Amino acid sequence: MAAGLTLGFVGLAVTGWTYWRNRVQKADIATLAGIVGNDASPCFVTDQDDEIIYFNRAATDRFSAVTGRPLSYVLRYMVANPSAMLFRLQNKAQALGAAQEDIVTRDGMLGLMVHQISGDRYLWRLDAEQTGQGRGDIGLPMLTVSKSGTVLFMNDILCSLLGGRMETLEAVFNDLPLVSGQEHQIAGKDGPIRVLVAELEVASDRREIYLLPGVSDGQNCNGWQFFDELPIPMIKISTDAKVVQANRLARKLLNDPMSGATELGDLVEGLGRSISDWIADAIAGRGLSRSEVLQARKTDKEVYLQVSLSRIEENGNPVLIAVLNDATELKTLEAQFVQSQKMQAIGQLAGGVAHDFNNLLTAISGHCDLLLLRHDQGDPDYGDLMQINQNANRAASLVGQLLAFSRKQNLQPEVLDLRDTLSDLTHLLNRLVGEKVMLSLSHDPGLRPIRADKRQLEQVLMNLVVNARDAMPEGGEIRIETEGVTLPHDMERDRARVIAGDYVVVKVSDVGIGISPDKIHKIFEPFYTTKRVGEGTGLGLSTVYGIVKQSGGFVFVDSVPGKGTCFSLYFPAYDKHELAGQDTGSQKAKPKTKQGEGIILLVEDEAPVRAFASRALRLRGYTVLEAENAEEALKTLEDEGLKIDVFVTDVIMPGMDGPSWVRKALEKRPDVKVVFVSGYAEEDVVDHQSKIPNSVFLPKPFSLGDLTATVQKQLH
Repeated sequence: MAAGLTLGFVGLAVTGWTYWRNRVQKADIATLAGIVGNDASPCFVTDQDDEIIYFNRAATDRFSAVTGRPLSYVLRYMVANPSAMLFRLQNKAQALGAAQEDIVTRDGMLGLMVHQISGDRYLWRLDAEQTGQGRGDIGLPMLTVSKSGTVLFMNDILCSLLGGRMETLEAVFNDLPLVSGQEHQIAGKDGPIRVLVAELEVASDRREIYLLPGVSDGQNCNGWQFFDELPIPMIKISTDAKVVQANRLARKLLNDPMSGATELGDLVEGLGRSISDWIADAIAGRGLSRSEVLQARKTDKEVYLQVSLSRIEENGNPVLIAVLNDATELKTLEAQFVQSQKMQAIGQLAGGVAHDFNNLLTAISGHCDLLLLRHDQGDPDYGDLMQINQNANRAASLVGQLLAFSRKQNLQPEVLDLRDTLSDLTHLLNRLVGEKVMLSLSHDPGLRPIRADKRQLEQVLMNLVVNARDAMPEGGEIRIETEGVTLPHDMERDRARVIAGDYVVVKVSDVGIGISPDKIHKIFEPFYTTKRVGEGTGLGLSTVYGIVKQSGGFVFVDSVPGKGTCFSLYFPAYDKHELAGQDTGSQKAKPKTKQGEGIILLVEDEAPVRAFASRALRLRGYTVLEAENAEEALKTLEDEGLKIDVFVTDVIMPGMDGPSWVRKALEKRPDVKVVFVSGYAEEDVVDHQSKIPNSVFLPKPFSLGDLTATVQKQLH
């Protein structure tokens, strides 16, 4: 009796404890339902055996038939081997109270979080924003693989074909690597199966692969009923180069309903050969491994297609399956890269040509100056010499434009108030525009200064005003406006990125004929012009671009055909205290000194330039020692008793360049002054030159007076 009473008491206690425990759990779940019931993300409560006890409304909407199912069953289409993943997270939650993991699925990244809410209850939450409705129910065998070839997902149809779930591509296909649009062989459970592969890259780290039934064995194709729903643009082409079937995405991409058989040549172009020959080769099995990039004909914008052909048989007759990939972005990037390479090559060519021309022009104008010293205005040859001198200066100006485009001209930046600069330039601009065009200026009263080369900036404004004048043959108004602009965020426009900050903006606008959209991206290219032969060189806007970019600014253009054009120049704005002292050296009064006192070491590899410079300096009374290159100059300096006052040296020479040999020479002769001369400003060389004490830069071509004045200034 005692034992029976004891057992009864224990049973009653267990029943009571179970009843109490269930009530507590129901209360906990009711509390949770009040918290996560309206959560936008699917939420589940499971026991320790993965059985679902509760799920919220979002889970009901997202998934079906979850009652009485384990959570691993719900996630079977989203995650490879969900049971192992859930077990791993559950163990972490037991140890830490909660766990979280981002999992790659076929539809994106799945964020999965779990909280332990009691001893054997777990709350799971799926990130709704990263969970998509998969394509596993499309009716075709499909799988999702990672970049390394790991199978992330495989739908039930493919599992049944293979006899189970596979982990790698090697276990699925017998003939890797895969080529989209080609036939491949899968390792079916009842033997090899030929399939047509259609591949879609859904992210950089995964891709979806769809399998159409292969028909190379001569059997009737039973996969075309799924053709229209494939998530990849595909078309079927007959032997006579006609599109006999196109799926929905292909029709959209080609912008053609294709209700009947359509000539392939009416849909695409740009093959470079006959479409019919291309199709005939593909039917014969030639060139199937090589894709072609074609352009769609019937689209309202440029659309490029990468087309891969695959040959199959349908009812014993050969047909082609073409997989289309939108290659427009790739072609755009390729075009931008080619344009960048072209402009870089032209810039290097322009810089090299300008360097050689500046040497020639220095010799021509220099020897012309020497001749003019011996002829006065009454001499019969004086007019001819002046013609040579003036045309040499014109050629030097043209070379300067080439250097501006290639951004290798020699800038002398200074602090500028654009209001003063434009005020000084207004008289010249009014003469340029003529009587039929009105020029108006508008300034921001609080305009901050910029730092630029005044002479080059004036060239930019004159070029823009002349272009605006030419765009208004019947007359009109040209407006020049300045304003201060603050960019709170980086501005990206026309493949340029303007960093956030303060800028001074100069706008030059007209009401002329405008620029058509197909030409606006070419206007900054050198030698490109819409003017008639003899009316322009095509260097004006390329010069503008080069000067503005070398000054650290940006130039943008807005234009509406028939209404006008506006060029906007962005220059970094400076505060006056930032620039204090930067340009004081140029404002010092020049001392009055005598000429002809000093010994000059002249180093120049171009013999005509060296001959002119040597004669010019000797005419002013200086003693000149000549060297053809840096090595010869250093050998001359080995004589320690030789006193040198100034080095005059070219920057770019065969062998050792100017700054390198000068730096070595100054180790033993630190007090010698230096004059560097060059046809253009090579960035790294000029940077090195600027660090050499007591040195100045004299750009080529220089005149007799420029050279002697620079040397005199260095000596005194």
